[in-house]
Amino acid sequence: MKTIELNNGIKMPMLGLGVWQMDEGSETENSVNFALEIGYRSIDTAALYANEKGVGNAIRSSQINRNEIFITTKVWNSDQGYEKTLSAFTKSMKKLQTDYIDLYLVHWPIPDKISSTWKALEKLYDEKLVRAIGVSNFAIKHLKELFKNSEIIPTINQVEYHPYLTQPELVDFCQKNKIVMEAWAPLMKGKVNNISEIINLSEKYKKTPAQIVLRWNAQKGIISIPKSSRKERILENSQIFDFNLFDEDIKILDSLNKNYRLGPNPNEIDF
Repeated sequence: MKTIELNNGIKMPMLGLGVWQMDEGSETENSVNFALEIGYRSIDTAALYANEKGVGNAIRSSQINRNEIFITTKVWNSDQGYEKTLSAFTKSMKKLQTDYIDLYLVHWPIPDKISSTWKALEKLYDEKLVRAIGVSNFAIKHLKELFKNSEIIPTINQVEYHPYLTQPELVDFCQKNKIVMEAWAPLMKGKVNNISEIINLSEKYKKTPAQIVLRWNAQKGIISIPKSSRKERILENSQIFDFNLFDEDIKILDSLNKNYRLGPNPNEIDF
C-alpha cells in the first residue's frame, strides 16, 4: 500500500478502510479482518461510530504487528474541551485495545472549543500517546482559528471530497500549510458509478468508476478512506496502484465540481 509523508515525518497509507455505519461486532470485525488480509494497513473509525471495539478485536486477531497498522479515531463533539477530550481519548484507546493511536482527529469544529480541544491533542502528541494529530471537517476559517493558539499544525484535514465537491480553495490553503487532505465519501456513496464522464474513463482504462476516482485522489496527494463491508468492493477499492491517469483525464475529473455535498457544510452547521 502506497504511503504519503505527513508534516511530522510520519508515513500514512494513501488508502484506508472507513467503518462509518458498520455495526459493532461481526460486520466491523469481518470487514477489517478481510481488508487487513488483502493488504490494507489503515483503518479509520471514530468514537461516534460505536465500533472501535470491533476494530480493535479485528486488529488483534489478525496477528499483524501493531506497528504495521495505522489506526485513526476521532473525538466526538460532545466530548470536546480539554479535560473531556483527554478522557474520551482514554476510552477510545481502551476500546481499540492499543497503547497508542496513530492519528487522532477533532471530528467537527466546535467554535468555542477549537483551542481547548486542540491543546488536549497537543498534550497527547507530546506524551507520545498519538503519532499524529489532525482535524476533520474544518473549513479555512476553523483552521485559522486553530492556528491562533496552537503549537502544532494539523497533519491531516479529513473532509468530504469527491468529483462533485473538490473544494479547491480549501485544498490550496491546506497545501500551503503542509496539511494533507483526506477524503471521506470519496465515491459519493456509489453515485460515481452514474457519472457519464467517469464511466467513459472507466472504459478507457478498463477500471471501475470507483478505481478511477480513488486513483484520481491518490495522484492528487489526497488520502481516501472508502467505506464498504462487501469483500468484492474492499478488494476492488484497493486495486488502484497499478495504473496512472493522464493529465488530461485528471482535468476532466477536476472539472466536475458542483459544490454538491452529501453531508453538512462546516461553514453553516451549528453544533
